[in-house]
Amino acid sequence: MKATFKIKNELFTVDFSKPLDISIPLKASDENPLAWYLEKPKIEPVTMDNWVAKVSEGASVNFNNIFFNPHAHGTHTECVGHITPEFYSVNEELKEFFFVAEVVSVVPETIGKEEVISVKQLKKALEGKTPEALIIRTLSNTFSKKTQNYSHTNWPYLQEEAALFIREIGVQHLLIDMPSVDKEKDDGKLLAHKAFWNYPIAPRYNATITEFIYVPNIVQDGTYLLNLQIAPFHNDASPSKPVLYKFM
Repeated sequence: MKATFKIKNELFTVDFSKPLDISIPLKASDENPLAWYLEKPKIEPVTMDNWVAKVSEGASVNFNNIFFNPHAHGTHTECVGHITPEFYSVNEELKEFFFVAEVVSVVPETIGKEEVISVKQLKKALEGKTPEALIIRTLSNTFSKKTQNYSHTNWPYLQEEAALFIREIGVQHLLIDMPSVDKEKDDGKLLAHKAFWNYPIAPRYNATITEFIYVPNIVQDGTYLLNLQIAPFHNDASPSKPVLYKFM
């Protein structure tokens, strides 16, 4: 299905029959990505006495319990409630779901024993563009990102100045293919989270960060329509399914 609509007084056409899914599905297996020192998720049939809620074992339906952590077990979208003492739900703060997004690929810079994404790299990649949503793909973009255990790996992260730059150019929704925009072990400073959300000075309640995405190599850098889908969890973060569409 094709649709034409206006963005900033320009007409764009999108073919909704050709989605580009950049989420990682949650699996109860060792192939599920992991972070924050947790074990893999659990998806198990309900059991009551001798009854097992599984059709292959004689039940009329499959009826599973799911135990997981949205921050540790796959693609998730979070609001400023992730770092505030007050409760804020991403399901209440995210009120729109379609955005013009820019996909950029970055090779993190090595500084000492760390890999970082800098302001200089983002400015070069964006070339003056100021999208509503920014999708950062780190290189090399191996398929192992979809199954890796990131705990104790000191993954590449966004420098505070880079997050500040992203906020200042008006990006409302930041997506990255790492478990966090921040350093794995930073003594709770969360500098990139705070810079992006402008916390605690003037928090941006409607801005979101989506982590643990995977942007396939067939998706070229450039401008897309982003559909940011979340599950309706009353929580600071929710499992999510960001989907891209090419402009025609």
